[in-house]
Amino acid sequence: MAARKRARHKPQVRQPASAKRKRSLEPAEPPAQPPGPAPRAPELVPGRTLLLPDRGELLLRESPGPPGAPVLLLLHGWFASAGLNWHQAFGPLGEHFRILAPDQRGHGRGIRSRDPFRLEDCADDAAAILDAVGIGSAIAVGYSMGGAVAQLLWRRHPKRVAGLVLAATSHQPIPNRGLFNTTMAAAAGTTRLTQLVTRLPRALGRELLDVLLGDPLAPNAGWAAAEVARHDLRMLWEAGGELGRFDAEPWLREVDVPTSVLITERDWAIAPEEQVKQALQIPDARVFCAELGHAGCTDPSFGDGLLAACQDVAARSAGTSDRRNRTRLRNRLRDHVESIVGGASAPPA
Repeated sequence: MAARKRARHKPQVRQPASAKRKRSLEPAEPPAQPPGPAPRAPELVPGRTLLLPDRGELLLRESPGPPGAPVLLLLHGWFASAGLNWHQAFGPLGEHFRILAPDQRGHGRGIRSRDPFRLEDCADDAAAILDAVGIGSAIAVGYSMGGAVAQLLWRRHPKRVAGLVLAATSHQPIPNRGLFNTTMAAAAGTTRLTQLVTRLPRALGRELLDVLLGDPLAPNAGWAAAEVARHDLRMLWEAGGELGRFDAEPWLREVDVPTSVLITERDWAIAPEEQVKQALQIPDARVFCAELGHAGCTDPSFGDGLLAACQDVAARSAGTSDRRNRTRLRNRLRDHVESIVGGASAPPA
């Protein structure tokens, strides 16, 4: 009894509560954490680094398409990259066309330059890409900012453009100047893209995140974030200023190649009415509609809608080429006959 009594009254050594908390928060052997999923890209066409003499290096994504297929030059939009903008379209388009999809300057792995960003330089880059891969002409497909570049490519290098497909874009400065200026003011005070998004108006920031990243829980969200992180913020800011000044109104009626306009009917950035005005300015332009917003390029239905517009231009472009060739041959034959007739009727010397 005495032993049990002494054991029962053995004094206890109490530790401070802080020591107990520390021990509970710092286990001797932390449980192993499973590795997080690696960023996974959607199905993309392969890319390679292309050096353009006197211009710089860029990433060019290419798909050969069927033998003899028409060539599409895909020009992505502002804040995007070739992969971000076209990943829903690569599959459908690649079954019918050869694809060239560059990262444009300042975006993704596009050309870096200390010179101010100019849309005209983007158009010249596009022509230089065709030179580098040995393509005489291509159908220029432009989305948003890429639409302005496509129009300038026709303006500055008309022989390189077999047709135009303009999607979610306009031929004039962005109508909502207040919203646009707010975006530029936000960009001016930041050095990181993530900071820029938090400074935008809530609706615009949310829509921009949708364009750039899509569903943050999707398997490819990490890849999209990594793609966005490659952008050069200074060049993006200047690109926005260029878009605010772009105006093809004085010369758009001169476009003489088959053109299709894909109107995004729920667009918050470029109103459908503005896109319709653009279509009306271009002779014989055909209109296609998609019930999508400005982030529609990330929607699974985008590829099929874009394919229809591209096929329309390709068919008309082939017909135009055939007619031009027939006219050229007819004129050559006429000149040849006239020279023979003229020589036969001429008096001997």
